[in-house]
Amino acid sequence: MARKPGTQEPRLDAIRLDDLVVGDPEALQPHDLFEGLRFDGLDIAGRELSGSQFRECVFDDVQAHDALLRGATFSDVEFTRLNAPIFSAPRAELRSVTIDGSRLGSAELYEAALSSVHISSTKLGFVNLSGATLLDVLFTGCSIDELDLSSAKLNRVAFVDCTIGVLNMHHATLASVDLRRAEFSRIDGFTALAGATLSQGQVADLASAFAEHLGIRVED
Repeated sequence: MARKPGTQEPRLDAIRLDDLVVGDPEALQPHDLFEGLRFDGLDIAGRELSGSQFRECVFDDVQAHDALLRGATFSDVEFTRLNAPIFSAPRAELRSVTIDGSRLGSAELYEAALSSVHISSTKLGFVNLSGATLLDVLFTGCSIDELDLSSAKLNRVAFVDCTIGVLNMHHATLASVDLRRAEFSRIDGFTALAGATLSQGQVADLASAFAEHLGIRVED
């Protein structure tokens, strides 16, 4: 009998950033293309930037509270110190993107598409990725209060040294989703865990919750 392959790790592409020039914050407009730019100390709080496209850009120390980024595209982009109590980017596309050392309170990313994305050392409150598609996504050293992955599609996604309060998996579709190095308080939607990898200790910790979900009465 052929042996089933093990859990596959996320495959992250190298980000290409060459000959960047300083970007002009006042030039940022919705539904426009911006390429090969560097922004330091950028404040786009409350700005309307829906449909904008950013290619081969660096953003360092960004204030993006309540900025409107619906349907925006970020390709080969690095974010450091991104701060937004409310981060609104539903249906956005993130391809070959890193986010490091950031704080996002409520992150609205429902129906977004994430491919080759690395989020590290970041504090996240409520993350809405319902209906999103995640391919080759890595979370490292992140603290997440609540992660909503309901109806999302995940393939080669891993959480390393992360803490998650509530993980909502209702109707999600998983393949090679590695949760072994994540700590979580509660998982909603056990029936969607097919395709996830858990450690023996995690399964033991969740045994009573599994039993309750399946209607099993446990008595000694």
